[in-house]
Amino acid sequence: MNFNGFLGDGSSGDRISDVPYSDHFTFSAAATMPNSRPFSSSHGLSLGIQTNGVNRETFETNATRNKSRGGEDVESRSESDNAEAVSGDDLETGDKPPRKKKRYHRHTAKQIQDLESVFKECAHPDEKQRLDLSRRLNLDPRQVKFWFQNRRTQMKTQIERHENALLRQENDKLRAENMSVREAMRNPMCSNCGGPAVIGEVSMEEQHLRIENSRLKDELDRVCALTGKFLGRSPTGSHHVPDSSLVLGVGSGGGFSLSSPSMPQASQRFEISNGAGSCLVQPPVSDFDQRSRYLDLALAAMEELVKMSQRHEPLWVRSSDNGFEMLNKEEYDASFSRCVGPKQDGFVSEASKETGNVIINSLALVETLMDSERWAEMFPSMISRTTTTEIISSGMGGTRNGALHLMHAELQLLSPLVPVRQVSFLRFCKQHAEGVWAVVDVSIDSVREGASSGCRRLPSGCLVQDMANGYSKVTWIEHTEYDENRIHRLYRPLLSCGLAFGAQRWMAALQRQCECLTILMSSTVSPSRSPTPISCNGRKSMLKLAKRMTDNFCGGVCASSLQKWSKLNVGNVDEDVRIMTRKSVNDPGEPPGIVLNAATSVWMPVSPKRLFDFLGNERLRSEWDILSNGGPMQEMAHIAKGHDHSNSVSLLRATAINANQSSMLILQETSIDAAGAVVVYAPVDIPAMQAVMNGGDSAYVALLPSGFAILPNAPRRSEERNGNGNGKGGCMEEGGSLLTVAFQILVNSLPTAKLTVESVETVNNLISCTVQKIKAALHCDST
Repeated sequence: MNFNGFLGDGSSGDRISDVPYSDHFTFSAAATMPNSRPFSSSHGLSLGIQTNGVNRETFETNATRNKSRGGEDVESRSESDNAEAVSGDDLETGDKPPRKKKRYHRHTAKQIQDLESVFKECAHPDEKQRLDLSRRLNLDPRQVKFWFQNRRTQMKTQIERHENALLRQENDKLRAENMSVREAMRNPMCSNCGGPAVIGEVSMEEQHLRIENSRLKDELDRVCALTGKFLGRSPTGSHHVPDSSLVLGVGSGGGFSLSSPSMPQASQRFEISNGAGSCLVQPPVSDFDQRSRYLDLALAAMEELVKMSQRHEPLWVRSSDNGFEMLNKEEYDASFSRCVGPKQDGFVSEASKETGNVIINSLALVETLMDSERWAEMFPSMISRTTTTEIISSGMGGTRNGALHLMHAELQLLSPLVPVRQVSFLRFCKQHAEGVWAVVDVSIDSVREGASSGCRRLPSGCLVQDMANGYSKVTWIEHTEYDENRIHRLYRPLLSCGLAFGAQRWMAALQRQCECLTILMSSTVSPSRSPTPISCNGRKSMLKLAKRMTDNFCGGVCASSLQKWSKLNVGNVDEDVRIMTRKSVNDPGEPPGIVLNAATSVWMPVSPKRLFDFLGNERLRSEWDILSNGGPMQEMAHIAKGHDHSNSVSLLRATAINANQSSMLILQETSIDAAGAVVVYAPVDIPAMQAVMNGGDSAYVALLPSGFAILPNAPRRSEERNGNGNGKGGCMEEGGSLLTVAFQILVNSLPTAKLTVESVETVNNLISCTVQKIKAALHCDST
């Protein structure tokens, strides 16, 4: 799931959506299938259908489209017009007149484009959708039906060709490894003297064949065992291989011994000995060996995740402080064996569990989690950067069942006092039943050298089960180990209770984001509070601009590697204030020059909900914002992103001080859930925003965001907190708050200019002044 379907650039007449929400979360395998080279011997897909043993009709469906001659548009044919029936009698009798060829109906390029766009969202439209599509495209319903049948057949053919190409590449790789091993055994070298190893009087060819035979038998056993674990059952046609250990005595002066243990890890190690000494010939570890270790680790992690999600007390104990389910470490150590190696010195563990209902189906959520870009878009404030390092397995049968990816991610908490967590891990997806999926993450420290970091991800992930009305029941488990010495003391309690990187925060962000997408993709748009009308394309452009603004803000607070920030050490700046700078050159989304970023985090003796309501209220903005010109601001546009209008994107206008001064526009995005809240804003150019509200491209609107991130501190249990974690009760309604204030300011419009101390002091004074104004407005000066 991503914002591309809604936030992407479209024509001026596009609507938001006329398709039900559940269809928007149905992903097409053809959309992510890479181009594959077709085999030279492949032909069009043919299906033979025989009725009562007499008539037989042959349908051929070409996987490619024909291009029109003479500059005509690209067209396609429906299956009803492409199929021609030829009976056996027509072939035998030649006196009958030939059957008239049916008149072809060619679709226009616009019809094909609309059909393809609907197919990407829903490959199996129902009768109502087909009727609506046929009326809109001026086609017969049967033509629409047959077009989708042909398209699905074409997609299936492409998937099969791609899988065959992958199998062929794997076969070629194994063949090359086989040849290299044969070459190494043909000329064995002694590791002690560097000369040729003395084999003895037995035929060299015979010894090579026996060694190769033993190795292949062990490798076959290992493949069968891994296949059984992978599929969750014993593989069909299992091979019973006799003991492959070979002990050969050759001659009296020398000897040759081959030890082939039953363990697969040592199957490629053999020893050659003679009178002078022993020589070890160790072939290099192949990709297959590394992938098999990855698969063993993923299977063990999946088994642990499923067991942990199904168990309750005494493994999971509900905390008396905040009501969250926390892990009983003694019970965990007694019930599970660690699959990531021993615990590192100085590391502390953090484990939590949360269950809730989310308005998304299981297939859509699985597709989102297995795609690194969609995963980052689903959790924008938690994931700074993520990449898929390697796709070890893409799944079976065109689905995500059995998909295994090697990924790297940077997880962030919106505060300069908490460093970004960098983790390399395996992500494994498995379908346990119809409508029941599990996705597990586990760090690769135990199977790959040099992969250790300041954070280790133990088996973590989610179990997803389909429910009625497009909802899913999600059980989320987070289990990590990290170096606590790198965390500021102000945030250590927040991390230990699970509200920083725990399951509660992941679940709250998932529920808020899915609710947002439901509202935005709904065919019925709620009444707008905007005094200025906004077109559908204008809504898309504004939301796309707001997303870029918020992502830029989060990257500046956490010093993401996506933005090349340089940290400054200035003596007259407070210890908890982090100052960074970077040069903006040739970026259409930012003004050119030197950008200064200042961020700090403070404790506030007010509840997060009260602090959020104060900072997000445009009428009270003059109490802390110098851009308001000392007066209240007026809301010019409002786009709701949830049932609560606090989750929204709005356009504010500041009141001009005098007639000669033009009013200023401020783009603002506010969001809140059970784990935290953000208020992000940026001044924008009036002509540029007018173009955006009319559906123009928002990529060329230059902005530098500032804002606030609010997190609860020392949460206490609340009876108002509901069972599924939805809403903003509990720790957001009471207790203190951890407030992060961040500003990005253009201090010089020349990228080659030098940064001055006065500029740093100005930004530092701006942060201090803003914090003091907020404390004074909320009557907490003395704290």
